[in-house]
Amino acid sequence: MTAAGPLLLPALVACAAYTAAAARLRRRGDGWPWWRDACCWLAGAVFAAGAAVPWQTWLPPFTAHMAAHLAAGMLAPLPAVLARPVTLALRALPVPGRRALLAVLRSRPAAVLAFPPVAAALDIGGLWLLYRAPLPPGAHHSPWLYAHLFAAGWLFTFAVLAVDPLRHRTGLALRAGTLLAAAAAHAVLAKTLWAAGPPGTGYAPADLRLASRVMYYGGDVAEIALAVAVAAQWYGAQGRALARRARRRGVGGVPGVPVSRAAGPEHRSPPAVHDPPHEQEAAR
Repeated sequence: MTAAGPLLLPALVACAAYTAAAARLRRRGDGWPWWRDACCWLAGAVFAAGAAVPWQTWLPPFTAHMAAHLAAGMLAPLPAVLARPVTLALRALPVPGRRALLAVLRSRPAAVLAFPPVAAALDIGGLWLLYRAPLPPGAHHSPWLYAHLFAAGWLFTFAVLAVDPLRHRTGLALRAGTLLAAAAAHAVLAKTLWAAGPPGTGYAPADLRLASRVMYYGGDVAEIALAVAVAAQWYGAQGRALARRARRRGVGGVPGVPVSRAAGPEHRSPPAVHDPPHEQEAAR
């Protein structure tokens, strides 16, 4: 939406600061994958598309709002989290800034906010409040709404993926279960908008049905992408666990036993054959 134009400058500054920090790491010889820079700029571009593109020029009013909500609050947060900005800050900041950031990350409030069920309640619960509570008519078009949607979506994605340092890293089962529950709650909310719009609004039925489909199927795309990222984490963790067990077992497959002892009889070296004593004497 054009009303959200003031949000473009902070988004641009954030992407530029990320790029500068990554360049600083590379100049001093530290590795930082280029694809993370691409994720950062992709997140900035998607957020800008959601917040500043005049969707209402091509779409009905509520559908235009829903397209912006989908881009800013559901599609942009995933590449923003995959860019790992917190890890980059911890590596690029000077020592005082690094210590201050670590103190925040290890604090109890940060641990509570990054707990997946809490992050899901703030994200999906905020959407239910936005679309099912009697809010002022202009609330759905406020430029700061898109900043809130992005922040809530980023927090939820950050908690589910847990790729940056945290005080306590939640188990994969709880994170995956929270994602499934949040996806179900989001789908139910989209279906309710098919029947009735937000309280106090008078959107046309055709507009509500189209917006509901955008929210339902667009949310599926974002949630499936997040689920793929979680599944990739699980696959990588399983592979590392198998590699550790293989190293502990050794080639022979017996924990704690050297390979030469663990090998079967067919793999052992044949015993040394010594000449009889009288042949040894003859050889001398």
